[in-house]
Amino acid sequence: MTARILIIAGSDSGGGAGIQADIKTVTMLGGHAMTAVTAITAQNTLGVSDIHPIPAASVIAQMDAVIADIGIDAVKIGMIGSAHTANSVADRLIALDVPIVFDPVMVATSGATLADAETIAAFRRLMALASVTTPNLPELEALGGEDAAGSACKAVLIKGGHGPGQMITDRLLIGSREVARWQGERIETRSTHGTGCTLASAIACGLGQGMTLEAAIARARRFVRLALREAPGLGQGHGPMGHQRVRMDSDGAMRLNQITVGLSDYAASLTFYQSLGLKLIVGSPPDYARFEAPGGATFSVHRVEETEASGGTTVYFECDDLEREVTRLQASGLVFDHQPIDQSWLWREAHLRDPFGNRIILYHAGEMRRYPPWRVA
Repeated sequence: MTARILIIAGSDSGGGAGIQADIKTVTMLGGHAMTAVTAITAQNTLGVSDIHPIPAASVIAQMDAVIADIGIDAVKIGMIGSAHTANSVADRLIALDVPIVFDPVMVATSGATLADAETIAAFRRLMALASVTTPNLPELEALGGEDAAGSACKAVLIKGGHGPGQMITDRLLIGSREVARWQGERIETRSTHGTGCTLASAIACGLGQGMTLEAAIARARRFVRLALREAPGLGQGHGPMGHQRVRMDSDGAMRLNQITVGLSDYAASLTFYQSLGLKLIVGSPPDYARFEAPGGATFSVHRVEETEASGGTTVYFECDDLEREVTRLQASGLVFDHQPIDQSWLWREAHLRDPFGNRIILYHAGEMRRYPPWRVA
């Protein structure tokens, strides 16, 4: 069944954050997004020029309309608009027994204030109702710090993107106890508009689909990071991310990802496969080229001399847990040419051969699944 996600948030006319980012995120992750718009903003990548709050009664009417007919499996709360709306939403949510993710939006990426002191004070009721609250570091400080937020919430995901250094650490707290943390290298980009909205709505979608909180957070973080890597570079300021380009079609099973065949004439091979409609994404003349086919699959050509007796054919299978797959296959009697090792292109690979001699590569790519550092723009 498709997870039904109710999003209570403001509208971003630039399409980078707010309701627009939430809808894109939930849709890409396989859920059905429904909305209760709390405010209409006039904004773009450079900033917010106007805010028009929606009356609280209208926000509740939007919620009631979808709850009564379609039903909901999870709720995501973003920009709330006013203290009165925050309290009205809290009154309506008390009766619901579904996961709630609260992103306490106070300031836009551009620096515009989206919540006044009275509204921030009213956040306490939403924090108490939420399954998890997701403040960034400035928002955490405005909420009274780690101890205050921990005591007011069922769970707090403290986002570390505003912290110093190249490594970003996100921490999940239940009360005063840290139960999980995630780290990732900072992605250098100005296209960061809507990261908080996207993360929270992705978590809500995961919870609505029955995932545990930690699993939903892990998937949501990966979605955000991939969307940052796929940002289209629009606008003159903090641009939108590339939600529409993220592929999250992994289901835990080992799966065919890429086939590599031989080449002897690099230029001729490029011309041939581009004529077929394949898009060049990696070019390393005169020995290697990689293409993306419609639907996101990949196809490569490689100089035959470097693939030995396999006739130029190499088949790649992607694994979420490479070590587990290798252990399982070895237990069944398969012999590997080498165990999992890290490669310079940021993949981890194990190699073996089929009965004909074709080379088989099992690999784990992480965030480099489609975004290797040598990818052609």
